[in-house]
Amino acid sequence: MRFRPCIDLHAGMVKQIVGATLSDDATGHPQTNFQAEKPAAWFADRYRQDHLTGGHVIQLGPGNAEAARSALASWPGGLQIGGGVNIDNAADWLDAGASHVIVTSWVFHDGRIRMERLKQLTRKIGKTRLVLDLSCRRRGDAYLVATDRWQTFTSEAVTYALMDRLAVCCDEFLIHAVDVEGRCAGIETDLVAYLGGWQGLPVTYAGGIASQADIDRIESLGSGNIDFTVGSALDIFGGHGLRYAELAKRYGPSDRPDQVDV
Repeated sequence: MRFRPCIDLHAGMVKQIVGATLSDDATGHPQTNFQAEKPAAWFADRYRQDHLTGGHVIQLGPGNAEAARSALASWPGGLQIGGGVNIDNAADWLDAGASHVIVTSWVFHDGRIRMERLKQLTRKIGKTRLVLDLSCRRRGDAYLVATDRWQTFTSEAVTYALMDRLAVCCDEFLIHAVDVEGRCAGIETDLVAYLGGWQGLPVTYAGGIASQADIDRIESLGSGNIDFTVGSALDIFGGHGLRYAELAKRYGPSDRPDQVDV
């Protein structure tokens, strides 16, 4: 199990936002837990120093391209990029330094999976450069994939059958539990337990992690096979539940050199 760092961008700044409060309404203001004084490149450089690969930069809406490119330039090949990625710009983001592009809305279009779009994208950039974002929200007993900055439910539920079907076209899955994203109130245990029973590609879970106990539960439910991302609970994002330096040391690469905490 690995710690995957993150850089969430909103209006060009590094923020931690309660995911379910995002909106396309120009007059709306998402609930923000943290807004960084430091730029995106600072966080990317910190992850580079600690040799943490496979983290993700997520653009939550427009106005984030410059900050995203600066982060990728600071840790070339070490970060993935998501938010507004499609077949027309995916290769440009890879050229800008992303190890992978993360895609949801372009593939889950008009409420359902568009396999031809997915196959076109895979042919263009290669399976090993693509992460599919299956971030989801609970409806009844199902977890439905959510698109458009997690505002729109699709008809596609996160199931083993769906993951098996998509796995031939991608390298990893990223799954935010949107209903608990940014709330520091605990993980979606049913979702994590379900993901832990799938045998396939690497899976990264995000959402609700508040303490080491939550991480331990992910490890137990996922049999050590599910990677994790921490946002609002992390000290570098203004949180008090978890220390970045400790997670980087414990769940980073075994050959990571010791770093001085900030």
